[in-house]
Amino acid sequence: MSSTEAGATAAPSAPLSTADVILDVQHVSKAFGAIVALADVSLQLRRGEVLGLVGDNGAGKSTLAKIICGFHQPDSGKILLEGKEIQLHSVQDARRHGIDTVYQDLALVPQLPVYANLYLGRESTVGGPLHLLARSKMRRVAREYLRSIKVNLPNVDADVETLSGGQRQAVAVARATRSQVKVLLLDEPLAAMGARESSLIIDLIKDLASRGQSMIVVDHNYTHLFELCDRLAVLQDGVITFDKLISETSLQEMTDYMVSEYRNQLGTGRTERVNGANGP
Repeated sequence: MSSTEAGATAAPSAPLSTADVILDVQHVSKAFGAIVALADVSLQLRRGEVLGLVGDNGAGKSTLAKIICGFHQPDSGKILLEGKEIQLHSVQDARRHGIDTVYQDLALVPQLPVYANLYLGRESTVGGPLHLLARSKMRRVAREYLRSIKVNLPNVDADVETLSGGQRQAVAVARATRSQVKVLLLDEPLAAMGARESSLIIDLIKDLASRGQSMIVVDHNYTHLFELCDRLAVLQDGVITFDKLISETSLQEMTDYMVSEYRNQLGTGRTERVNGANGP
């Protein structure tokens, strides 16, 4: 099966107007010395869409995610948010624009309670110049917000280290979305989770999407992506090679396409380059 037969560079079924698109990545490239992590990447995210980003190790997924969240700056190309070009010089800069990321390590403080983690770095204070923590307010707002997004935890005073993996992931997602984030990136959100914990996160992501939250999910597991996403994009060798709505493709087509791409890489000797580019 050729790349074209598998659906390579397939455009979304309906043309997108500017109003449909919340994030527009245009012709972005990035190199680390002699390694070209991203050659020419263009990608659009619709409002309220869950976009799955998949690719082999070293394909450039992490680099693209880090550029979108401000950790890396591109060598060329541009990023538009709600139709306006933005310059992202840091992770904090991206957050100010409404772009946030939940990484695999979650960046939670295990010894702090749930409510404190939801406010981490954004604590509410009282007492004027004394800056005393408004713990009662933070507990109340945390409890109300978790309930509003259907995350049921036994106690917002419970330390995060006492929670299950799925509950911790839910707290990390809640912390990001509580600040009215416009674009949320999720890095392997279901990694190393059992069926019950995965169900909690799947339900949370679907609920957020139903409320209009725009998300990019980076994952290696095609089954997860078909369960979570509206559209799939494949990043291979630094370029987007496949872009289709979930409703217009299948798990079998996706698997066949990735196998075909790997065989092409074997035939052209590109696997060493791809598998050796994991660092960025």
